[in-house]
Amino acid sequence: MSQTTYVPFEQALKVYEPVFGLETHVELGTKSKMWCGCSTDFGADANTQVCPVCLGLPGSMPVVNRVAVESTIRIGLALNCSIATWCRFARKNYFYPDMPKDYQISQYDEPLCFDGYLDVTVETPEGPQVVRVEIERVHMEEDTGKLTHAGGATGRIHGADYSLVDYNRAGIPLIEIVTKPVSGTGALAPAVARAYVSELRDVMRALGVSDVRMEEGSLRCDVNLSLNRPGEQWGTRSETKNVNSLRSVERAVRSEIERQASVLDLGDRVIQETRHFHEDTGRSTSGRSKEQAEDYRYFPEPDLVPVAPSDAWVEQLRSTMPEMPSVKRARLQAEWNINEFELASLVNAGALDLVEASIAAGVDSVAARKWWTGELLRVANDTGVELADLQVSPGQIREIEELIALGALNDKLARQVFEGIIHGEGDVASVIAARGLAVVSDDTALLAAIDQALSAQPDVADKIRSGKVQAAGAIVGAVMKSTKGQADAAKVRILLLERLGVSE
Repeated sequence: MSQTTYVPFEQALKVYEPVFGLETHVELGTKSKMWCGCSTDFGADANTQVCPVCLGLPGSMPVVNRVAVESTIRIGLALNCSIATWCRFARKNYFYPDMPKDYQISQYDEPLCFDGYLDVTVETPEGPQVVRVEIERVHMEEDTGKLTHAGGATGRIHGADYSLVDYNRAGIPLIEIVTKPVSGTGALAPAVARAYVSELRDVMRALGVSDVRMEEGSLRCDVNLSLNRPGEQWGTRSETKNVNSLRSVERAVRSEIERQASVLDLGDRVIQETRHFHEDTGRSTSGRSKEQAEDYRYFPEPDLVPVAPSDAWVEQLRSTMPEMPSVKRARLQAEWNINEFELASLVNAGALDLVEASIAAGVDSVAARKWWTGELLRVANDTGVELADLQVSPGQIREIEELIALGALNDKLARQVFEGIIHGEGDVASVIAARGLAVVSDDTALLAAIDQALSAQPDVADKIRSGKVQAAGAIVGAVMKSTKGQADAAKVRILLLERLGVSE
């Protein structure tokens, strides 16, 4: 059926209860692939990082990447999972057009990590609310290659003239984290889904196991959702595949609630299927039907031995665990004496670690927050890059703040210094010298600028002399304009009042 109408979100929730689950794939940041020594560097020329093993050529033998196993155990520990004392790999047989072996080495009924949870915080009208998302399993597998469909308008296979395949990604260690069904969240379901993926991304970063760049595909999410009326059994679920941004995870949940509500309101049946999410419209379209359970014909991988982590190994890995993001946020909130709203602003901007690093470099905490969530965040948003990717270091922020304290820079000039640094014009001193950004503090030059402003606005001078000191702002502003913002405004005001023989 062609879907053209959607029930408004609030109206849908008056009738139906959503249940969702998330399957999140994380590419591990290992130097080599899961079963061979091929490089995992992103962006290499197509099909240059392949070998007989990851191409699945006859006679090639895979060997498990130990670092990938260790990373998976650490992920499991961070997600409060039990770690299996024995598990093994399986072959998942399915038509993969971008998998050279035409099967995937994965884990089936014996995952390495299982029965965990991750607590997430969402904002509600009543304040922050903690929701526990239970984890079904964390298992190891390998990524597929990448297909590029050329000649069509949408980039999808339908309408394309031909397809190209790049096997560089095939065999990269991939971790799948599967939640248990999440129910009872009601209108908060989209926000909880987004908060979960966001928290999961922060955990992966803290562990250092992946760069979790959603735009590069190293973190991908499948959204499963169903609706049911209160008191009834859970409904038929759909699976929206490969959602690749936090915003899209939230939109995908919200959109699917609206779509399924429309189907059910018409008396129709929700079809179990995969769906493709479209960033431009915020809606999804049908992929393939999954009315019948797929028979992947799993069987134990004959070329790989089981993995049996010893207690000593697990405990050794536990000793390497860093401070978890939720614990770190609570600690920094207390240390910086900020409220929940201020903390959320830092987290949402991706500035928490940057501010912490700046403070460690000697920047005042208020100044560090001001720059990272103000001017630098604005530049990042305007240029479409992550805040952390701006070419500004904590040491440079400290240097600029020291110059402001000495009166050699003001905030306006400091913004221009940051601009120069980001544009690759050199270090702080080089940008200041090249752009001529030093504050004008010489009394002779400032008095000349003041006299010029007074002669242009004699009526303002008369007001100041008559006791209307607040009118001094007009003269100070004129001086700042004539010096291109390089005058010391406080000093200009002092000199102005002295010139006119007026006291505060």
